[in-house]
Amino acid sequence: MTPPPASAEAARPELISAGIPAPRSAWIVRATSPDHKAVGSMFIAAALIFALLAVTELFFMRVQLLVPDATLLRPEIFDRFMTAFGVTSVLLFALPLAAGLMTYIVPLQIGARGSALPRLGQLSFWLYLFGGATLYLGFLWRPSEAGVTALAPLSDDLYSANHGVDLWIAGVALVTLGLICFAVNMLVTLRTRSGPGMAPSRLPLFAVAAKTVSRLLLVIGPVMLAALTMLMIDRNFDGIFFNPDEQGSPLLYSHLSWIFFTGAYIAIVISFFGAISEIVATFSGKPQFAHRATATAFSAIAVLGVAAWMQNMYSAPMPIGFSYFAMVCAIALIVPFGIVLVNWLKTLSGGSIRITTPMLFALGAISVATFGLLGELNQSIIPVSWLVGGTATSAGDTAYALIGSAVFGGLAALYYWLPKLTGRTAGEGIGRASFWALFVGVHLMILPSELAGFDGMPANVYKFFGDTGLSGLNALSSLGALVFCIGLVASIANLARGAVAGVTAGPDPWGANTLEWFAASPPLPHNFDLVPDVRGTEPLREIRDAVRRAEAARPATVTAGPAPSTGSAAEPVAKPTDPPAPPQPVESAPVEPAPPGASEDGGERAGDQPPVA
Repeated sequence: MTPPPASAEAARPELISAGIPAPRSAWIVRATSPDHKAVGSMFIAAALIFALLAVTELFFMRVQLLVPDATLLRPEIFDRFMTAFGVTSVLLFALPLAAGLMTYIVPLQIGARGSALPRLGQLSFWLYLFGGATLYLGFLWRPSEAGVTALAPLSDDLYSANHGVDLWIAGVALVTLGLICFAVNMLVTLRTRSGPGMAPSRLPLFAVAAKTVSRLLLVIGPVMLAALTMLMIDRNFDGIFFNPDEQGSPLLYSHLSWIFFTGAYIAIVISFFGAISEIVATFSGKPQFAHRATATAFSAIAVLGVAAWMQNMYSAPMPIGFSYFAMVCAIALIVPFGIVLVNWLKTLSGGSIRITTPMLFALGAISVATFGLLGELNQSIIPVSWLVGGTATSAGDTAYALIGSAVFGGLAALYYWLPKLTGRTAGEGIGRASFWALFVGVHLMILPSELAGFDGMPANVYKFFGDTGLSGLNALSSLGALVFCIGLVASIANLARGAVAGVTAGPDPWGANTLEWFAASPPLPHNFDLVPDVRGTEPLREIRDAVRRAEAARPATVTAGPAPSTGSAAEPVAKPTDPPAPPQPVESAPVEPAPPGASEDGGERAGDQPPVA
């Protein structure tokens, strides 16, 4: 048999490289990553950008009201700014900021290595971003002038014949759909990705707030999508849902839209109340005074708050019984709000309080939000609402509550979790200065406006007249708005600078007790190398206690003299010449296997004992 020629030899396996792919830019990697940390950070960054747009609109509106009979802005331009400002502050800043913090922090708090539906979480951000861009595309032509909620018939094609309202409908619908996707991802993550021992009763209060807000969004989101769909059909396809000439009902849109915007307001309050609870416990050095009662109060606030949506409609033509029902629900809110406030006060009392920038903003949030919520409670009484409804006084109380929770509470959360997000801390000096600018500015902006409302000044008007005696109050309010805007811009700039060039922080710079501080700063792609078994509501405190007990139980080194003998043949006797026993290493995070009866998804344990080293 003739051997094959050399050229016909069997080919050997070869490794051929056509070139190493060029590294992608960091922003491209982040924008295309479904990791919950990337999605959460993009939510936060976009929300802060929209916050800057909102304060710009607020500044121009208050400059218009600086002097009587001002002509800086035409009426339709003022209405455009007012419409964009309301939607931006609630749907593009406050709620997405809360969603971003929850997307980033909650999986870490529950010991998860990632979110349950990462692609859905990524989709939620892009829907929100495209929705916000769609709203602001209207400024290239003619944006909506139909107000914050675009109530019918003002938003009907008879009174708003341009396509600004159509862009408003499309933008709000996209943002709402994004929030629904966020809620689904968050609830599934909490249900299926909780670490060992993370039972529902052991969830941190910020995670409890995330669960409550997600359930609330799943209720109010479809309601708003239905209202927007019907409004779009009325405007473009000769629909009759809100047309009174065709047996339609404009009041129906009022009910649907106020259910959504009241629920969004309540969701903002609950979100940042959860963050404030974490901050107060950390910087007072004490556990939550009433963890379970506060968690229950969040659920009660969500239910009663949405059920009281008709308190915004006391002047609407509806049976008086509905108004009384809304008033009872609103007054009943004093109980869960009181439970949350008592929890904060009792957690603070007797603790070793550290006044840092996050704590300063948290205390400011408690003060400002409580002031606004008391005003809202007062307005829920029907005779009072008939007197001040639609005036600058009613708008001022709502602004107090939203600014206290979203601005002060949001900045407190950002300063608190910035070391976890970026591995760096923001500047304390600028942070404190911006706090005082915001605190003085918010009172100087809203209090004179409320006093002007008592003198009869309507809300959301583009000018006032000199013979009304309101010049001084409006000038003070405009000055306060300028100080407030400066403080907010300074604080956002301080956070941005801290994220890039701040002082490097360790995994746990504040000495906190929730599980996100067990991870590296910033966290690893898989969040944790080791997830400890959770035995209570403060896992890091338990880990530290276990390490201290292990160090205290370390055996003493033998230096001289024979060891005492007990006469047992099995026990060795140390001799003077024996070398001293080396110290035993102690792990930084001792972990025990789960006790019997524990479920893999973090179900309840038989006991609630701290881990033993």
